[in-house]
Amino acid sequence: MGLSIVILAAGKGTRMRSALPKVLHPVGERGLLEHVIDTAENIGADEIHVVYGHGGEIVPQTLSARAVNWVKQEQQLGTGHAVAAALPSVKAGNDVLVLYGDVPLTSETTLSALMAEYKRTGFGLLTVALIDPTGYGRIVRDAVGKVLRIVEHKDARADELRIQEVNTGILATSQANLQKWLGNLKNDNVQGEYYLTDVIAMAVADDIEVATSQPSAEFEVLGVNNKRQLAELEGHYRRIKAETLMDAGVTLRDPARIDVRGTLTCGPDVEIDVNVVFEGDVKIGAGTRIGANCVVRNSVIGDNVIVLENSVIDQSTVGDGARIGPFARLRPETELAANTHVGNFVEIKKARIGQGSKVNHLSYVGDALVGANVNIGAGTITCNYDGANKHLTEIGDDVFVGSDTQLVAPVKVGNGATIGAGSTITKEVEPGVLALSRVKQTTINNWQRPTKKSK
Repeated sequence: MGLSIVILAAGKGTRMRSALPKVLHPVGERGLLEHVIDTAENIGADEIHVVYGHGGEIVPQTLSARAVNWVKQEQQLGTGHAVAAALPSVKAGNDVLVLYGDVPLTSETTLSALMAEYKRTGFGLLTVALIDPTGYGRIVRDAVGKVLRIVEHKDARADELRIQEVNTGILATSQANLQKWLGNLKNDNVQGEYYLTDVIAMAVADDIEVATSQPSAEFEVLGVNNKRQLAELEGHYRRIKAETLMDAGVTLRDPARIDVRGTLTCGPDVEIDVNVVFEGDVKIGAGTRIGANCVVRNSVIGDNVIVLENSVIDQSTVGDGARIGPFARLRPETELAANTHVGNFVEIKKARIGQGSKVNHLSYVGDALVGANVNIGAGTITCNYDGANKHLTEIGDDVFVGSDTQLVAPVKVGNGATIGAGSTITKEVEPGVLALSRVKQTTINNWQRPTKKSK
């Protein structure tokens, strides 16, 4: 038998106060539903069915690249009705695991334990004990502890409301069982809905033991109904990522102040200071240090790199031993070779900087090829845009560019050339020469500054 996973994602999310469907709201820069689909894939599902709501076409459109079967629930008549909508698509004879599109942090370990309980008895149910179980369905057991049924909060008696063990909604059973039970669901309850939880009592009536297991942490089964709960889950997600990094040997100056909004892979002896944000796919080599308040997005950083405070690295590659910042910005398609320096208030865009080269102060280098061992002085810019098109600046090896230089592209500077400070370079500079383009300095003696006329 294979494993079919049904993900319920049809909720309107009215309390989110947003035009965006609830399951598309992000935790760690990925939508809630995407996290659940990822988990379903990771535990080896043969097929994944996602039940979405009427008017929620934006959900399958947004996630059209995911390999799932989309099932529309025309009317939201409860969780039992939602699973029944998906059941015709579920392969006969398969095991079925029901998950929720707004519960993103359930671990693979927890779900594997639940499936083991299902395999043992024929029905597995994930439960959790809460200090405040308000709003949750209670697990009703008999005198020897066997599960009898689940009673929803609004339908519970006073004695049942005191039960702290609650239903998470996540369960596992067979396709055959669901086929038999779902057709017998009734909606004679306060909500007038078809509750999936009613199949618990049906399983008991069929002499199937409802085996329960619990998550390793309460946050694994927390769902999202409003922005406060979304922020709470974001905090749990950050902590999970921080603990994973520390377990891998990364030093975090404060684990509570790091944001990993994607995938971060680190070599040994990496140090990360506070308030650093990682987005997309980021790889960091051994011995690298990232200073406070940096943003790194979809980039590869080599070994023994120093990134000083308040720097931004976006879709760039940084070679071993480089030094960046503080207050530096690497824009997309920047490539820094080994032992390069990019200093404070320097912006690099779509440029390749050769080994050992330095751009240390208050400069802009865009659309450029810069050779090895080049020194670019403070205030230098490559004038790469003519108002319509971008043009390339090429600087050879061992070039010295003096401060406050403008290199008007397209232009080439040969190996070993020197550009005098304050120059505007519009023509090719031959190798080994000194190029200057200054206006001759003039001195006017006995100069009187203008003064304001008295009224």
